[in-house]
Amino acid sequence: MVIGDKSVLFQKLPSTDELLRQPEIQALIESDGHAAVAECIRVVLARLRQEIANGRIAGAELNEKSLDLALGGLSAAIERQLRQSLRYSLLPVINATGVILHTNLGRAPLAGEALDHIRATASSYSNLEFDFDTGERGKRDVHVDRLFRKLLNDPLLPGDSGVGGRVGNDPAEISTAASNGRSASISTIVVNNNAAAVLLALNSLAEGGEVIVSRGELVEIGGSFRIPDVMQKSNASLREVGTTNRTRIADYERAINDRTRLLLRVHRSNFEITGFTEQPGLDALVALARRRNVPLMEDLGSGALFDLRSVGINGEPGVLDSLRVGVDVVTYSGDKLLGGPQAGLISGRADLVARMRSNSLFRALRVDKLTYAALGATLLAYVKRDHDALPVLRMMRLSKDEIARRAEAIVAEAETSAARVVAGLRPALTGQSPVTTPAGHLKLELCDGESVVGGGAAPSAVLPTRLIAVSHAELSADRLNTLLRAGAPPIIARVEEGRVLLDLRTVFPEQDANLVTALASLG
Repeated sequence: MVIGDKSVLFQKLPSTDELLRQPEIQALIESDGHAAVAECIRVVLARLRQEIANGRIAGAELNEKSLDLALGGLSAAIERQLRQSLRYSLLPVINATGVILHTNLGRAPLAGEALDHIRATASSYSNLEFDFDTGERGKRDVHVDRLFRKLLNDPLLPGDSGVGGRVGNDPAEISTAASNGRSASISTIVVNNNAAAVLLALNSLAEGGEVIVSRGELVEIGGSFRIPDVMQKSNASLREVGTTNRTRIADYERAINDRTRLLLRVHRSNFEITGFTEQPGLDALVALARRRNVPLMEDLGSGALFDLRSVGINGEPGVLDSLRVGVDVVTYSGDKLLGGPQAGLISGRADLVARMRSNSLFRALRVDKLTYAALGATLLAYVKRDHDALPVLRMMRLSKDEIARRAEAIVAEAETSAARVVAGLRPALTGQSPVTTPAGHLKLELCDGESVVGGGAAPSAVLPTRLIAVSHAELSADRLNTLLRAGAPPIIARVEEGRVLLDLRTVFPEQDANLVTALASLG
């Protein structure tokens, strides 16, 4: 047949109705529905028509024989298309990067108790906005505000108890905290993320007025979130003081005028300025705010309720640090160092938080029952001091020796499994087609490395770890990395110096078996 004569080839294609009547397709209809199957048939047929028009079918030269081969596999192609179209696009992955709060991978994994509470709350009706005592409508934020009050309102709570504050049992420190007004009631509300928390706070406290902030704190974080842009959206005016590297308390004081509504401190959560620098301490800003009767707000970004010094991370302030010094309002994230769901948290003076709660923006930015369920379970772990129940805190507390023991076991088992595989055609990662690799060319080594917190928190802090370094005589590191990502579940690693590196700090122990299978398949 002349390849250019394609009309005969087009005529050989079956119609959608003909395919729907085939027994194999009828079985798919029974399990997945007529509409979904019919749509997949149309997609597969359209792809075949396009291939005929392009002159090649499945990469082969276009002729009657190649088309017959394609038609013989139509049922299988339709089933593959159906499975692909009906599967979730949001999938669980194995995070072997060593970045604990990996923004692209969803930040903090939730505690088991949080997942249980979500399921219980989502699968039934709940008292989201119902008061059992009065039998009338209630407020949804009471479910977590009461827990935040337990964690944030006790001025004598020792900083070394594991909760993220640094005022200990020293009488002078306790006296300082009390004198700065921390005996006043602290209230907390929840919105959908920290950007929303900053927007709501600025709009509620400074709309139509000026907000004073250091030039060195006009930060941008992921997703093009810029403090000046958010301030503009809040209808507050930005008043910059100081320089990029040096801002003094006198700069703030000189800028205060009758239009000043708020002093703002923004934590440099995702970068550092070093060298010839100066920044007033929070205590100096608190004193100025009290003297000039202007509220002081701090955007912490990450916002830990856990004392990070206990895991060797310094310089990352906690929520209690700020509140005990006397900051009036603190904003922070729920899915970073807190270890909970995505949320923006606003904690501070009850009278100021009440103004935000009455702002119409609060309703537009509020969260649903699933967020409250997850956040409530997360906070309960803090109340009970059960920090190991929270995956993020558990990962940060892992020692290098613990990680090394797991890495050694995985390497030993993977090498044993790979040795059993006959050279030549080797099984690929679960759910993938076979891949041919020469036997014995996979190399697994252990080496020292560093994990990071991630998520814009503690940018200079590292945690010592032990890495599995993967290389192959015939496959590049990028190719190995691609094969790992193509598995089920996908394994996300990092590539450095021509090797794929796997950090078990961010791999759950129950996922170790998946790593063994994946590595052995690369043999």
